[in-house]
Amino acid sequence: MAVERGETTGGNEAKGAKPHKFLGSLRDALMAAGREDTAAPPPPAQARPQEGVTPSPTANEKPPAPSPAQKSEIPSAEEAARLARTGPEPKIPEGFGLPKEADAPPTTRVIRPEPKLKPKEVEPDEAPRTVLVRGKQKIEHGVFERDPVVGFLIVVGGPGIGSYRPIYEGNNTVGRSRENRIPLDFGDDAISNEAQAYLRYDSSDRSFLFVPNLAKTNVVSVNDKRPAGPVPLQSMDVITLGRTQVAFLPFCGSDFDWSEISEA
Repeated sequence: MAVERGETTGGNEAKGAKPHKFLGSLRDALMAAGREDTAAPPPPAQARPQEGVTPSPTANEKPPAPSPAQKSEIPSAEEAARLARTGPEPKIPEGFGLPKEADAPPTTRVIRPEPKLKPKEVEPDEAPRTVLVRGKQKIEHGVFERDPVVGFLIVVGGPGIGSYRPIYEGNNTVGRSRENRIPLDFGDDAISNEAQAYLRYDSSDRSFLFVPNLAKTNVVSVNDKRPAGPVPLQSMDVITLGRTQVAFLPFCGSDFDWSEISEA
């Protein structure tokens, strides 16, 4: 019972005491404990660095500046992004895989055609001048290289109208084939293929003769007359062969012959 009274008495005394003294002492004790926990521990004694071991920098010490070689090894932001996507590029030794100069094949050359040179333009001063002919000039007449033309047959009706065929000196065969000396090959199948008629020029008397070939079935006519033998021709006589009409036009005759100007 005494204890109970003591406890009661102690409780009464506690109730009767000023509460701020107790709370203040508790607050002070807590604050002191907090200061002890947050206080930094004393720095340990610096140990002597071992040989061959680089000491790590402390919090207060700054790391040494990188050398230029180390700076070159540090990739930029662009290179770092590229390496992250594709990975580092493999380093190929210099000259690896390249052929030697002696073993290298010859390079292909592009051959362009040479430009065509334009003909040299003759300057007005370099052009040959026209020679002035004074008096009568002697003209040289040589030997004929081909048969001379002595007249013409001009198609005035039927196939090939407007065309012409030359008449040569001597005897001329007239027919549809090109093997004739005077071929009338304009598509008229009523003309005999070979020698429908003959047309002759005689330089001795400078005359023309038309001779029909009586062995042929188709009949020919001169100025609407059907001859049964040789017929002398005059300028602009019309000869009918099949469905074709040709007009005779002489070049040689009484007024001119090639013998006057030719040596042979």
